[in-house]
This record gives sequence, C-alpha cells and structure tokens, in this order.
Amino acid sequence: MTYQDSILTMPDEQVISLPLYYKENFFSNDTLYHPEVSRTHVGVAGDPVPYSMNNDNLVTGLLIACFLLTVFTFSRISGFITRQLKDFFYTPKGEHTILETGNEMRLQMVFVIQTSLIYGLLYYFYTTNFVTDTFIFSSGYVVLAIFAGIFLMYFTCKFGIYAMVNPVFFGNAANKKFLTSLLLITSVEGVLVFPILLLLAYFHFSAIYAIYYCAIAVILVKILTFYKSYIIFFKQKRYFLQIILYFCALEIVPLFALWGGLLSIVDLFKIKF
Repeated sequence: MTYQDSILTMPDEQVISLPLYYKENFFSNDTLYHPEVSRTHVGVAGDPVPYSMNNDNLVTGLLIACFLLTVFTFSRISGFITRQLKDFFYTPKGEHTILETGNEMRLQMVFVIQTSLIYGLLYYFYTTNFVTDTFIFSSGYVVLAIFAGIFLMYFTCKFGIYAMVNPVFFGNAANKKFLTSLLLITSVEGVLVFPILLLLAYFHFSAIYAIYYCAIAVILVKILTFYKSYIIFFKQKRYFLQIILYFCALEIVPLFALWGGLLSIVDLFKIKF
C-alpha cells in the first residue's frame, strides 16, 4: 500500500494527528499538499448542463401519456372517426348528420385537452429557445401549465362563441353538424402537430422547420374550417362577403388575440436584466 493510499484509508482523527515528519517538507505550506488533511477542494465549478426536453422526466411522461391516450381513443372511437372523415368532404342532401354517443363526445373532448397540452409544450419550447429561459417562477413547469391553460381557454372560448353566434343565423341541425366537424378538426389538429413535438424533443429537429410545420398545420386547419362553414352555412345562399366576415370574426381575430396574449404573458413572466 502506498503512502497516499494509507492516508486516504485513515480515520479523520488519525490523519489530523500525523507525526510531524510526515507533514513537514518543502511543500508543507502549499494548500495542494495533503488536501485530505486541509480539506481543500481543487478545481473550478463546471458549467451547468443546459435544459433539454429529452432529459425532462415530466415532459417525457406527458408525451408518453399523450401517445397512449391517442392510441386508446382511436381504438375506442375509430369507427366514429372514420365515418366523420367520410362525411367531412361528402355533403349529403337533406339534414343528415352523424349521431354521437356520450362516450364519443367525452373522448373527443379529451382530444381537445390533449391538443391544448401539445400546443402548450410547443410554445414552451419556442419560448425557451427564442425568447427567454428564465422566468419569475421557481419552476418552469408553472409556465408550461399556464401555456397549456391558455390554449385550452382559447379552444373553449372558440366553441362557446360558435355556440352563441350560430343559432342566431342558422338552424339547429346545421349548427350541430358544424360543431361536430369543428370538434373533429381540433382533434386532428392535435394529431398533426404531435409528431413535430417528438422530433423536437428527441431527434434535435430544427426549430425553424418546426415553426414552419406548425404554421402550415394551422393554415390547413383554418382552410378546412372555412370550407366546412361554407358548405354547411353559405353554399346554398351564395353569400361570399358574409362568409369572409363570419370567418374573420370567429377564427382569425381570436387567433391573433391568442398570439398577442401569449406574447404579453411571456413578457410579463420573463426576468428582465
């Protein structure tokens, strides 16, 4: 056993009471000599590991839960969703509409909540990469929960506005058909943006391309919403100016309000140096 090994294996009391000839030599006054006696820590503190979504256990758990929930929901209402997709681009004559059970409605509502959570994660990723990663809260999970809550409020308010405005101008059957289609579009929207979230979290996908993908997905969703509102409400009447005003008031204005609200909240919560 070497001298250093014998020192390291000694109890603290024996190390401190070493004989004088063991302690004193040319380097006795150097703090780096016998650091086990002087309790001196050598070196400098390293840089902290930057935040990464693939190392976040909570985010990983949420993504796994979203995936399992998507698989479970599709397995329970796959037939209903298939019928809805077939009916989406086919417009039968008369007041035909797809009947929904209470279980199917609840599972689609779960899809809306999941879409809100996915958008909340995406906007949290965007904020921490392009705006700031320091907030007034001690935990970033609070900001993530706020983002998800804002998106859930956005979708809830949008459905509520449609439910209040449409009965004033259109019949009950057409309103129900449109709300059913809008629920399907929102569910599909969450499914469309979910893969890009996985790519960002685990495959180091380019954030710029992810923004382009999300923008294309949102534009596609708005086009589908415009198409369905035109087919259900305005096709027979041929009111082109009215459909533009209707769509801008109930879709474009709330979308810009959502974006402005998110920017204001991030500016309020970030730490300004």
